[in-house]
Amino acid sequence: MEATSDAALIAKSLDEPDWFSVIFDRYHAAIHRFVASRLGDAADDVAAATFLAAFDQRGRYDQTRPEARAWLYGIATNLIARHRRAEVRGYRAAARARGRQDAENHDQRVAERVSAEALSPELARGLARLSRGDRDALLLVVVAQLSYEETAFALGIPIGTVGSRVNRARRQLRSALNTREDLDHG
Repeated sequence: MEATSDAALIAKSLDEPDWFSVIFDRYHAAIHRFVASRLGDAADDVAAATFLAAFDQRGRYDQTRPEARAWLYGIATNLIARHRRAEVRGYRAAARARGRQDAENHDQRVAERVSAEALSPELARGLARLSRGDRDALLLVVVAQLSYEETAFALGIPIGTVGSRVNRARRQLRSALNTREDLDHG
């Protein structure tokens, strides 16, 4: 099949629902990885729920947006929010765990260790302390690698708010990591 925009596929799926399977095939693996990095074992259920919700909402999809990627991440992020308490508990448990690995780059550090199982205790504690909005914006930019514009669309907020949230989250995480490093080296 030739490359068809997501918007065209979603429009076709309104009359022929099987067309939505192409959207699923294009994005399921990425959405599943993102959800797994946030929720671990709940990833299968939440990723499936993301596509079920997208299918149910496809009649309201903004056809002026040729790519559905940010829309799907927005749905996934909203479903993840329902599991927020479990997510924060996971980060807190990881924060209590032993071991810590240093990384050169802050964004790389977050992206490589954002899964609760692999987090350093300090990073896990820092992520758990972020507000939901700040954490969601940061993880969409760093883990899902959405642009600020895509993140704004996914979260339904202005692009300037995304910048503020990501900047604040990075600053708070750096502070949390530096405070711990100062204690380790002091």
